[in-house]
Amino acid sequence: MVKIRLARHGAKKKPFYRIVVADSRSPRDGRYIDLVGTYDPLQTPAAVTLKREKLDKWLQTGAQPTETVAKLIRMAGPAVAAA
Repeated sequence: MVKIRLARHGAKKKPFYRIVVADSRSPRDGRYIDLVGTYDPLQTPAAVTLKREKLDKWLQTGAQPTETVAKLIRMAGPAVAAA
């Protein structure tokens, strides 16, 4: 199954996340299919950037967002319909 999930990057105690499309069997920070956005929780307010065209394409294809990513998509704005 293809999932839209977070991949952790950044230094210790300074997380930065990429929102990626990956096979559910791949490691969290391992190989991914496509990069669809970023999430920086250290900014105030937390910064979420999405590549909406890519995200819509993957959602229509059947990729399932994780609970956290679904919340981030809702937080980013109504232009993207979460599955």
